[in-house]
Amino acid sequence: MEQFKIISIIAYAMFTLGLISLAASALYTSSVLVFIGLGLTFWSIILLYITPTKHVKLELLNATAHPTATYIEKVIANVKPKGKAVYLPPKYLEDYESTIIFIPVKADQTLPRSRGEKGVVGMFLTPPGLALSKMFEETLGTSFTRTDLNYLQKNLPKLFIKTLKIAEDIDFKTENNTITIEITNHVFNEICQETRKHQKISESIGCPLCSALAKATGKPITIETEEQDGKTTKIQYCIMEESK
Repeated sequence: MEQFKIISIIAYAMFTLGLISLAASALYTSSVLVFIGLGLTFWSIILLYITPTKHVKLELLNATAHPTATYIEKVIANVKPKGKAVYLPPKYLEDYESTIIFIPVKADQTLPRSRGEKGVVGMFLTPPGLALSKMFEETLGTSFTRTDLNYLQKNLPKLFIKTLKIAEDIDFKTENNTITIEITNHVFNEICQETRKHQKISESIGCPLCSALAKATGKPITIETEEQDGKTTKIQYCIMEESK
């Protein structure tokens, strides 16, 4: 912010000098002063549009992920689930822009159609990647609830590689009810490694990055596998059949 103030002062000074130079050019009929005035004015406007971006050290983000993962691991262990965690799509919820995780604690539990459905034996959790998925949506300028897999297959590489610059490469494949995403050299690598140390989370909920992308299908989905091969994270999702 201090640096931005200095840039603003310089920009306003250049703008003022530019206006003075343009006024002097009219008075003295000088083309040199015209070019100087236009140049100063142009660059001052460019500088005024430069806004500071807040950067947080990646080590701080990694540090905050550990206690959250530890807490979720304990919660799941206490519940003693009888099946994989299921990411329920937004249409199942009152908040149509959100998503939630359902963890069944009874064998052969029917997938709930809403959070308050009677006879449902299980636990609901807020996905660890919910805030991240909302950031992706804001950057894309649309909600995942208004898109389909074809849209994501086309736009996720642009989002990750060119716009946000958080990954070197991303490959998105769909086959029947299976979605496979491979992300190479992404900034969440250490956070995902930390998450994989927690067995319960790793087996069903996944890291924040896996969790963020789970919302995108618009259907009930489970995270089948999350593997690390060198710099590449491979995530495999399974789209579940919805009960009628």
